[in-house]
Amino acid sequence: MKNSMQEPQAWQQSLLSIGCGLLSCAVLIGLWEGAGSNPENPITQVLPPPSQFLPVLFESDFKIGLGSQAASIYQSVAVTMIRVLLGITIAFIGSIFCGLLISLSRWSELFILPILGLIAPIAPIAWVPLALVVFGVSNLTAIFIVFMGVFFTLTIATVAEIKRIPENLLMTAQNLGGGSFNRWRWVIVPAVLPGVFTLLRLNFIAAWMAVLAAEMTGLRDGLGTVVMTGRNLFNSDLILLGICIIGITGFAVDRLLLLIQRKFFWWQV
Repeated sequence: MKNSMQEPQAWQQSLLSIGCGLLSCAVLIGLWEGAGSNPENPITQVLPPPSQFLPVLFESDFKIGLGSQAASIYQSVAVTMIRVLLGITIAFIGSIFCGLLISLSRWSELFILPILGLIAPIAPIAWVPLALVVFGVSNLTAIFIVFMGVFFTLTIATVAEIKRIPENLLMTAQNLGGGSFNRWRWVIVPAVLPGVFTLLRLNFIAAWMAVLAAEMTGLRDGLGTVVMTGRNLFNSDLILLGICIIGITGFAVDRLLLLIQRKFFWWQV
């Protein structure tokens, strides 16, 4: 009975959130259009309204670039999403595995955690020159930058989440006959995953900015390349178009991660 009452409330809350979000976006676009209605306004030259830069998509047949280097906007969005999702997936799995291994030994924590704490604050963009030297201008560069941007933070978070597991929970599992492996499999890992995945969502913005920075180094496709093409052509319309698509796509990926969190880590969401 309680669940049946909570379900309509959840739907109502979701509809209210969507409605308020759409309304706020509509107000922002309206103000933007109103401010850009005067072509003599100097701000319009730098921040053209959506009615001015959106037609760029149709005029270019949804392709960005020059000649044979042109890539469709669909391809740019898909490639960027694949790069960032691959990077954070590898980082998430690797951080869980490494965090569990570090937690097996007190000495490992004492010697390894300080190194991770030293590397974690380094901005992902700082790794771009090194990645270019090692991997060249390729997809591996973008994936590596995303990985470096979140892996160390997630590994530290994994160790911290393991320490936060209540001792009575582990004792209960042991009293029920659970061996060392079963305690890790059925108690520790499930207890750690939701918290680490939540931090992954919070660090997604850093990963998103990192992959865009990597795409600006010379890759022929991706959303970062759209912005760089606009800069090289001194085309404010193309730059604003790329920025808007980056914002919308990033928001969509964040919602996707939230959906994954609620679907697969339901026990602590």
